[in-house]
Amino acid sequence: MTAFATQTFAFFLSAGNHARILVALFIILVAAKLMAELFERLGQPAVVGEIIAGIIIGPGVLNLIHLTSVVDGISSPTTEATVIEAMAEIGVIFLLFTVGLETRPSDIFKVGGTATAVAVMGAILPFLAGWGLLSLWPGHSWIEAIFMGAAMVATSVGITARVLSGMGLISAEASRIILAAAVIDDVIGLLVLAVVSSVAQGGVDYLQIAITAAMAIGFTVLMIMLGSRAVNVLRRPVAALRINHSLFMFSLVLCFGLAAVANLIGIAGIIGAFLAGVMFSEATDETPLHDQAQALTEFTTPFFLANIGLQLKLSIFLSSQIVILSIVVTLLAVLTKFIGCGIPVLKKGRRSAIQVGVGMVPRGEVGIVVAQLGLAMAAVGDNVYGVVLVMAVATTLIAPPLIKLAFAGEQAREKGGIDRELEYKIR
Repeated sequence: MTAFATQTFAFFLSAGNHARILVALFIILVAAKLMAELFERLGQPAVVGEIIAGIIIGPGVLNLIHLTSVVDGISSPTTEATVIEAMAEIGVIFLLFTVGLETRPSDIFKVGGTATAVAVMGAILPFLAGWGLLSLWPGHSWIEAIFMGAAMVATSVGITARVLSGMGLISAEASRIILAAAVIDDVIGLLVLAVVSSVAQGGVDYLQIAITAAMAIGFTVLMIMLGSRAVNVLRRPVAALRINHSLFMFSLVLCFGLAAVANLIGIAGIIGAFLAGVMFSEATDETPLHDQAQALTEFTTPFFLANIGLQLKLSIFLSSQIVILSIVVTLLAVLTKFIGCGIPVLKKGRRSAIQVGVGMVPRGEVGIVVAQLGLAMAAVGDNVYGVVLVMAVATTLIAPPLIKLAFAGEQAREKGGIDRELEYKIR
């Protein structure tokens, strides 16, 4: 099957860079949407289908998308791999921007204390578990153990946001706690990664870490507190401009601008995109901003999700030791996030604790980035890199069905409330 598929696309893949890029994007979009439709019909989250689509068309199965090329014995990313990475980054930026449009600043402040506790507990337990496991597991260095702990800290809010948005539950209290906690978690993860990277290079620059932390926290708080006010002042002058969709274009400029600033500070660009959405959240009542952003999100997000599947190398499963370690790491990754993030929410009820716990489980692209950094610094070997990769993809696949199950009652109540409101208006 793999040989047949490879021969079928050989003509296209032997063409120039532009043709290969277009064919690769075509394959990803078609495969992701077909699998999303299939999984929706099976009653499962579409995101799972889109990630599995990436696994199927990737190097591990059909090998339709070539991510690396070897020249003179040196492996390097292909042109299409670079473009896919860029499309994936744009996809998750649009996704978090759209989610931000549904999250008002007041919603974040209401759950700020709980979200902080969730983020802190959701960082401490996974780090200790990852570090402790690899410290005790034979054949691994102490720096590999620390990098494993850092990879376990990560949370991919993009996956959870995609599922909750599809269910129409972004505004639910547990969803707001997850989103706020994920922002704080990203700052914590940045600091952990900075310390780990410094240790791997032979020392810790405490001043630089303190400056980075102050900038990240200051940027986040400032945007949440003052961003909406600034947008409210500028909204009408911008809407009066003669260019088409002027307010929407202004929101996209701000989205990419804040994403770039976030990256320069050292935190994920998606945090800047999310904050840009929050700034415009109060403008969506009077404008079609959300619908316009949603259309872009539906087009670009499949590249983000499929790219996670593309990264998985199935060849690592040839070693029984790595398979066992991957299973243990994945189970610990799920349990420590679920327990660590769920405990601070128990005061709001067991259902809310379960919802927040499962919502913080996926590691996604964040875990993969940590693994790639460790490999690039020669701090981890191929085996540990493969284990982290499996953990990142596995938790990303496990979480969406659990999120859907945990929020099923919430969705039913939300639908019931909408139905009653419609019935009242008809009467």
